[in-house]
Amino acid sequence: MEKKSAWEKYDAKTLKKVMKYGDDYVEFMSQCKTERECVNYFVDLIEKKGFKELVPGKIKKGSLKKGDKVYFVNMNKAIFLFNIGSENIENGMNILGAHIDSPRLDAKMNPLYEDGPFAYLDTHYYGGIKKYQWVTIPLAIHGVVCKKDGTTVEINIGEDEDDPVFFVSDLLIHLASEQMEKKGAKVVEGEALDITIANMPLKAAKDKDKKNAISNNVLKILKDNYGIEEADFNSAELEIVPAGKARHAGFDKSMVLAYGHDDRVCAYSSLMGFLEAGTCKRTSCCMLVDKEEIGSVGATGMRSMFFENVTRELMEGLGKYSELGFRRCMMNSFMLSSDVSSGFDPLYASSFDKKNVSMLGYGFSIDKFTGSRGKSGSNDANAEYLGKLRKIFDDANCSYQLSELGKVDLGGGGTIAYMTALYGMNVIDCGVPVMNMHAPYEAISKADLYENKMGYIAFLKNA
Repeated sequence: MEKKSAWEKYDAKTLKKVMKYGDDYVEFMSQCKTERECVNYFVDLIEKKGFKELVPGKIKKGSLKKGDKVYFVNMNKAIFLFNIGSENIENGMNILGAHIDSPRLDAKMNPLYEDGPFAYLDTHYYGGIKKYQWVTIPLAIHGVVCKKDGTTVEINIGEDEDDPVFFVSDLLIHLASEQMEKKGAKVVEGEALDITIANMPLKAAKDKDKKNAISNNVLKILKDNYGIEEADFNSAELEIVPAGKARHAGFDKSMVLAYGHDDRVCAYSSLMGFLEAGTCKRTSCCMLVDKEEIGSVGATGMRSMFFENVTRELMEGLGKYSELGFRRCMMNSFMLSSDVSSGFDPLYASSFDKKNVSMLGYGFSIDKFTGSRGKSGSNDANAEYLGKLRKIFDDANCSYQLSELGKVDLGGGGTIAYMTALYGMNVIDCGVPVMNMHAPYEAISKADLYENKMGYIAFLKNA
């Protein structure tokens, strides 16, 4: 079937909305590069919209009603929002689910060391990356340091113009003949992704203090500026990410180049669509979770029981909780697993099935299945559900594409869809196509970004 560019349907008024939405998104992406930063940003936003935080275990039976707007936060790394509709919640919810973690480098528990004329932070990469892409680019350090006295120090170094940045070094081309013979996976090894953080030694009065003078200078700076000691690294979460703002891309400013489109582009559109949709007939849910890039494990990932627990708490607040009622709610729910898909890159056309891949600027992507090696690990949504969604999106004049990740047997990927499908609910992957996925800087089209939000609104109102 012939695809049409979404750009061609916009009149001047709509085009202005598309570009304004892109501007807002660029600002968000420039500010939010970690899960914690996303949650803080979202909480500030939704509380201005009248949402109130609920705490598990402190919700009175029958205290909630139609039109209430509430949210739960999970360990400052995931957030679950509900807008209570008029229909009995046992009939199910309309759910948008995205993740807010992205591939990066994490500082190890004992990261600081000195070698030659430099001090370094030892790292362990997080999620699937091409390691060679992370060398010689400006890097920033974001995160928290939790001290033994219970205080938390927030770290954000490398984003302001006056901040220093950090980097992973690479071998100069003049001496790289052996390196250039290696396969891409081995050109840069994981243990070589240590970031260079200092070169100046601390002046020492005694010879014995000169042994680690550069790292001692780093410790002095951290102590003076943040009150941090070396042992505090043991209880820190420091994420090393590309430094700098998200940028408008192309002469026409039709695209956005940024770190972390996967999957903050769908998280942002999910929340904005959720807020714009308002109170619908069915209860709406927007869940933005952590750890998807490493299998959705851990207490803040989708595999945890937190979603189940807060849904039970919500039903208790509505005076509707029973275990059978909860299971009915889950089974009768509809969900869009709001995650990105691959965007066609003509420079690497041989990796894609052109008939079944999304094109940037042609609307959001619907992926019936993901997985790899014969759809392994995929949700593979039902045709009936896909037919229902096609009508919803067509009636709302949304631009969308039916696609898959790439050629059969070439690779693959997964989302949180198969985890929520365990409840028996209908779920399908639906999000923005991305180029350069999992690279330090990824690219998306503002048209797809806008269409994605509009598609989410139509889903919440009409599914």
